[in-house]
Amino acid sequence: MTLKKNSAVLRVTREARGRVPGDGIELAFGFWPGLSAPAVALHGLTASYVNFVGIAERLAGRRALLALDLRGRGDSDKPAGPYGIAQHARDVAQAMRAIGLGASVIVGHSMGAFVATALAAQEPGLVAGLVLIDGGYVPAITSAPTPQQGLDAALALRLSQLRQTYPSREAYREFWRGQPHFPPQDWGPWIEAFLDYEVGGEPPQLRPKALEDAVRVDLMEGFQRDQIVARLQAICVPVLMLRAPAGFVPNQPPLFPDAMIEQMRAYVPAMEEQTISGTTHYTIVMGNLGATRIADLLDDFAHRCQPTQIAAAS
Repeated sequence: MTLKKNSAVLRVTREARGRVPGDGIELAFGFWPGLSAPAVALHGLTASYVNFVGIAERLAGRRALLALDLRGRGDSDKPAGPYGIAQHARDVAQAMRAIGLGASVIVGHSMGAFVATALAAQEPGLVAGLVLIDGGYVPAITSAPTPQQGLDAALALRLSQLRQTYPSREAYREFWRGQPHFPPQDWGPWIEAFLDYEVGGEPPQLRPKALEDAVRVDLMEGFQRDQIVARLQAICVPVLMLRAPAGFVPNQPPLFPDAMIEQMRAYVPAMEEQTISGTTHYTIVMGNLGATRIADLLDDFAHRCQPTQIAAAS
């Protein structure tokens, strides 16, 4: 694609990939150039920066997008510790300063939304606005009798998935193609790129890259309601909450039902909110309907948060 603005010509063909300093480690990233100031995108619990390839493509160079692999995920460093939401926020702050970014719109999907709110609380000077995608508050992920039982069940499922091995990337793709998480109408090159990047090692022993210890610590923090509420109450920038009408698979109840949104609004009264129809927790970012709508909403929201900033990346 080729765009023109103020006599500038920008052609975006694919993301640039690299590594940037975090808080004592290095983070892998993908960067898509654009004509407006970069947004910073943060992925979910076991995901990676490739989670945002569809949104970046639908932005079509209108706005730059920097997406990071959080510590313990993707191709970022995987130290023994520390982990936790506050630590991820410290990493993101260091990476933004290393790249030279000032106050930016931070986009967080799932766990990435918790990191985004922590960044806003810890480093308000680096945050111009927050786009929270199906995350940022204690989700309704289980019908278990108690929160602890729900946490235990979620943790056991995640860790079992990380321990599976696959003979090839094709086998990993076909495994997920047979699951209900990615319906046929949403399957495409964005999901395949995400899955290809998600596994590492050598055939026939490929396995997901996310580090077990990191997932364990971060998932447990996702249920620490007092910390989550304190971060929401500290937010002093515009917030846009985007949610899927279905949970992890189609026809499942949403992770963020109306009652939960009203609870969030008690702590962030000016929060804007939209539901993106036809999406699940996963396809809201990786399916065509979700990625297209989020790209438009993100660009509009970022212009309202940063009306005077025009930054072209090359």
